[in-house]
Amino acid sequence: MSENLLLVDIGNTCIKLVFARPDTLEASYTLPTRAQHTPDSLGLSILQLLALRGLKPGDIEACAVCSVVPDVFSLFRDACRKYLGLDPLTFPEDFSFDLVNGYERPQEVGADRLLAAYAARRLFPEPVSIISVDFGTATTFDCITGDTYLGGLICPGLFSSRNALSANTAKLPRISLDVTDSTAIIGRSTVTSMNHGFLFGFSAMTEGLCERLKAQLPGPVFVVGTGGIAQDLSGICRAFDAIRPDLIPEGLRLVWNESRKHQK
Repeated sequence: MSENLLLVDIGNTCIKLVFARPDTLEASYTLPTRAQHTPDSLGLSILQLLALRGLKPGDIEACAVCSVVPDVFSLFRDACRKYLGLDPLTFPEDFSFDLVNGYERPQEVGADRLLAAYAARRLFPEPVSIISVDFGTATTFDCITGDTYLGGLICPGLFSSRNALSANTAKLPRISLDVTDSTAIIGRSTVTSMNHGFLFGFSAMTEGLCERLKAQLPGPVFVVGTGGIAQDLSGICRAFDAIRPDLIPEGLRLVWNESRKHQK
């Protein structure tokens, strides 16, 4: 069997499915996370994506999942069993990996935060400390020193904040959040005022919080950005040393490889 992997990040907003091999990510697809999914709807989506890649269910050696939505994970697990003939491996429960969870209550750390921290450390082994900034449904800042996950911060998400503002105000429009300018300007229209307020506001928050966190970490400190908007924000935010948009799928690939080595 060829070493084709299916790596799945089940978040509160999206389900990201990534086809990979042990040494690289190959193709990424996104489905909405919603309660109306069934094992069959998810399974048929998987089959369609397999066909698009020229693969059959038997070509997938393993499926690895990071999930923060238990109900949707249960549906996805049933879909994998029925349509791929596989039990998905879940992070962190089913993996051996070298990262110490230093959270006061380790079980409270979201799997996505812990996996992003692990991936950032493995991809960037040289810096003493790392801050992983993930722009997801929430914006999270996670700190790693050596091989210890220390904890971090949880802030509102860029898109969820945009959606909440539009939904709860009578006259403010829904904006696109496209980065079209390199500096913040005084908005002369509502759309520009909101767009620059959100984009440069979150950029300033990221810069400010990273500086405050760096003051508490032994250096040098390396900042990695991930999540859907990270690449766009990197052009206006001075906080980042690197952008890895697929940090969580990268983490699943790396932790699968590390676990396989532990088993040999």
